[in-house]
Parts: sequence; structure tokens; C-alpha cells
Amino acid sequence: MPSEYVDDLVARTRSFIRESVLPLDDAHDGNIAAAGADAVRVALQSAARQAGIFAPHAPTDLGGLGLGMVDRAPVFEEAGYSLFGPLALNIAAPDEGNVHLLDHLATPAQRERYLAPLARGEQRSAFAMTEPAPGAGSDPSALATTATKVDGGWLVNGEKHFITGADGAHFFIIMARTGEDATMLLAPADRDGLKVGRHMKSLDTSMIGGHCEVSFTDAFVPDEDVLGEVGRGFAGAQIRLGPARMTHVMRWLGAARRAHEVAVAHVAGRDAFGTKLADLGMIQQMVADNEIDLAATRALLMEACRALDEGGRASKETSIAKTFAGEALHRIADRSVQMCGGLGTTHDLPVAKIAREIRPFRIYDGPSEVHRWSLARRAVREITR
Repeated sequence: MPSEYVDDLVARTRSFIRESVLPLDDAHDGNIAAAGADAVRVALQSAARQAGIFAPHAPTDLGGLGLGMVDRAPVFEEAGYSLFGPLALNIAAPDEGNVHLLDHLATPAQRERYLAPLARGEQRSAFAMTEPAPGAGSDPSALATTATKVDGGWLVNGEKHFITGADGAHFFIIMARTGEDATMLLAPADRDGLKVGRHMKSLDTSMIGGHCEVSFTDAFVPDEDVLGEVGRGFAGAQIRLGPARMTHVMRWLGAARRAHEVAVAHVAGRDAFGTKLADLGMIQQMVADNEIDLAATRALLMEACRALDEGGRASKETSIAKTFAGEALHRIADRSVQMCGGLGTTHDLPVAKIAREIRPFRIYDGPSEVHRWSLARRAVREITR
């Protein structure tokens, strides 16, 4: 996209978030259920459509703006300045990643039935992969849910947990074992044998639909709802995972930047020990370290986005960016709380809720330790060829 177009989109997103989304976010301390869940989602997305900023990532033939990874990064960051901003633009997880996956793998019929209403914000979705022990968590190869071939389709059996957005999702993308590999399957939420169970209460409260247990008991999926190729599920999932990690970074970068800006404004106006807090060396170090972490996160993010836009898997680049960002953005939020003192732990300022929401990102989409393990193995393999 021309830079002028993206710059204008960023500016309009910034104005929309501050005027239409932040007040609601702050009034409910970032808790989307308390704010009204799907009712508020529909209202915010309607307003985003009117502002011309809705679905910047979605394909243009389905009403989206069709931005690539590099172009969407600053737009997503501005949306992430509010915890509810990504939901308003229809770029929240897991729907944003599912749009990307379906756009690459869905058949024409699947695009019409699943992708089109998802891209337009008419439906929500969930990606059902994570399982309770000893099933798949950080190690996808431990996948225990099975899909057994029957006449005309597949019977799915297994237990999932921590499935984001499951409560209220209209359909599921299911990862199930079919032999030595896996297959991705599509199923409407009302399919017999598919049951959404309890919410698993977690630190974060801004993701609509919560993180839920989901069970499958002889849930039938017809052959036409296989997503991608049978027995190529793990490879297909990689289409989603790399870009989804980077869009997570984009969104949380916006939230961390807000925490930092709130903290800087606080120390610049707070008198203590005969001077402004901002004039004290220890505070200046925290401010500077936040600036460094923001800049470094943004640089690594853009390097990974360029590699993705060039058509590569960018496994190394996305692992580096995700690991650094998960830890750097947590540091930013934590320093921001510290700079704000007692107020930083209260609902009077937004830094506490941002710190709460960002902390799980060091685990979501691959814990830092797993990414480090993968990076180390790759480095050793490359040097010893």
C-alpha cells in the first residue's frame, strides 16, 4: 500500500481508539464480559466500519482492506492502544489468525460458509488445538484428539482446553490426529458431539469468549469441511502461527506504549524529594529502558513482517521477535507500574490492567523457553551442516 494511505489509516485508527474505545475500556477495567461482550463487539465494529478502519487485514473481496504484514503493523499497534481496540477492528485473536488461515486454505465453499461471515464480523471463531496433559500444549506432537474416517467424513473425539473465544464462537477449526500427522477440520458450534465447557479463569479478561474447555464426542465432520489436506495439519497450522505471533506483538506493543506514556506523564508531573520524579536518575533509567524496549521490539517485528511479506515461513525471525517482545513488553508494563507507585496498582490508572493482560503473552503462542529451544537447535544445525 502507498505510505500515504497507511499513514492516514493509522491516524484515523488513533483517533477512533481514543474517542470511541478507550472510555469504554477504562470504565470496565479491560473486562470485555463486564462491558457487554458480544453486544459491545457489534456496536464497536459498526462504528469502526463507519470510520473506514474495519478489518484492515481481511481480503478486499470480503470487505477488508487487504494490508500486508508490514503495512498492518502500525495500524494494529494503534488499535492495541486500547485492550478493546483489536476487537473493534475485528483483528483480535483468534479471529484475526483464523481469517489469515482460511484465506490461504479454504475451498470456495468454505470461504463462503466460514471465512466471509468471519471477515465481515458477523461471526466469531475458535482454534481448537491445546489439550490438557498429556495432550498437546507447547508440544503439538503430543496431540491426542483423534479424527477417525467413516463413510462421508470423520468422527472427532477428544478434550481441548484453554480454547480462546470458544464461548459464543460460531464455528471451530479443530486440530485432530489422523495417523502420524494431524488434520484440520471445520465444525459449526452447534454440531452434535461438540460441547463448550467451563471458562478457565485467567489473568487476562479482555479476550471475548474467554478461554474454555471444549470436548468432542463422536462429533461428525463431513469430508467437505476438511481444511487443507488430510494428514497435513501441522504444516497447515504453520500458515497461521507465524503471522499470528507477529500480530500479537503488534497489538501488545500498542498496549505497552500506552502504559509507558501514562507512566511518563505521571513522573513528569509528580513532585517528590524536592524535585520532579522525572528528574531522578533511577526514574530516568526506567523511562530510557522502556524507550529502548519499545524501539527494539518494533525493529524485530518489522524484520519478521518483511520476511513474511516476501513469502517465507520466517520461523527464525518470528521466534526471535515473539520471544523478545513477550519479555520486553512485560518489562515495559512492569516498569510503568513501578513508576506510578501506589496508583500504578489501582484501577485509577490503566497500567495495572495492561500489566495483567500482557503477562500471559510470554506463554501464549509458544512459551519463551520453547522458542529459545527451537532457535538454539536451528543455530546448531546450521553451523554443523
